[in-house]
Amino acid sequence: MADTNFRLAQIFSNTGHAFSHLFMLIYPTVVIALEAEFSSPYHQLIGLILIGNILFGAAALPAGYLGDKWGAVRLMILFFVGTGVGSILVGLAETEIQLASGFAIVGLFGAIYHPVGIAWVARRVANRGKALGLNGVFGSVGVGLAPILAAGLTDFWSWRAAFILPGIVSVFLGCILALMYLRGSITDGETINREEVPEADTSDMKKGILLLLITVACTGLIYQATSFALPKLIELRLSDVLGEGLIGVGAVVSIIYFISGGAQLVGGWLADRFNLTRVYLVCWLLQVPLLVLAASINSSLLIVILGVMVVSNTIGSPAENSLFAKYSPPKWRSTAFGIKFVLALGVAAVSIPLISWIFEATAEFFWLFVILSGIALIAVVTALCLPSENRYTPLEGEEMILSSDSD
Repeated sequence: MADTNFRLAQIFSNTGHAFSHLFMLIYPTVVIALEAEFSSPYHQLIGLILIGNILFGAAALPAGYLGDKWGAVRLMILFFVGTGVGSILVGLAETEIQLASGFAIVGLFGAIYHPVGIAWVARRVANRGKALGLNGVFGSVGVGLAPILAAGLTDFWSWRAAFILPGIVSVFLGCILALMYLRGSITDGETINREEVPEADTSDMKKGILLLLITVACTGLIYQATSFALPKLIELRLSDVLGEGLIGVGAVVSIIYFISGGAQLVGGWLADRFNLTRVYLVCWLLQVPLLVLAASINSSLLIVILGVMVVSNTIGSPAENSLFAKYSPPKWRSTAFGIKFVLALGVAAVSIPLISWIFEATAEFFWLFVILSGIALIAVVTALCLPSENRYTPLEGEEMILSSDSD
């Protein structure tokens, strides 16, 4: 019964991770088709999701607190039902205010997932690496599925279907989870009690965690800005190659993010076998020239550059999470990761007005990627200042969080 309970928790948690990113990334593809329908320019329409993005990050901390008070399953039911209803309301919107209001609901209830869903699946696992690594892959699947799903439903049915159908599925999953909870088939589970060993001394912890807060903010901003800008960027520069409609654009973006999902497992392997700081630093070093190249290339080579750029961002996530665990006090580790999610997702919301402002001024994304390359350079300098470490070998059963939440 316990094994079945955990498997069900893992299924709903992994599915929730995919949905949390799916709902937030349908719009960047669909918005291309809304310019004519709403008679508004791209820079104005893309800004409608800003409040939802702010809530997606800012509400994570209170959501985690409520998860501890009311239980993970109850909050996950709210997550599925709330985000589903919000997405359906977006699909039914007739005005820009209604669109923004629907996105606010999606962001508010979507904020539940990261602090509650990931902790839920990890609660009874002594060796969490495999379970949370798989959970991170599902998050990337949601990111990858959003563009092609949005493009397919928009081109072959309606942009409204791109929001309404996933919303109905999410509400249905929430009802199934509620039924299982009422029948006792799935529970919150019990927290494993095990001794946690500090991985760094106090001075290194203070220095390491403060520096990582800077790089985490950089990660969140770059990941969100690129994931929101990619559909429009590809449509602008490669429409001659990909043809009319959104299918070609959506397929390219989806392939890039599906590949990046597998990169998390590679990143976990690297983090297990090599110096964490060096792995993290190399991933940041790669991003600087790739972002510069993405700013100016207009040929099919752009697809390759964008793919490697996104992979280099994602592959560093396991090392980032492992370093964050290493430099956070064991008794406050969950709180530290809660702050990480709020910071990464909250700062990421800045990407929306940044994209809107740059596109309004230039009708392109050259300066967006130049600015992002500068932010990546700041992260490189910050990573160079992290405390030096010896070869890091995890203890058996030690927490190794491999999931990505720049997510």
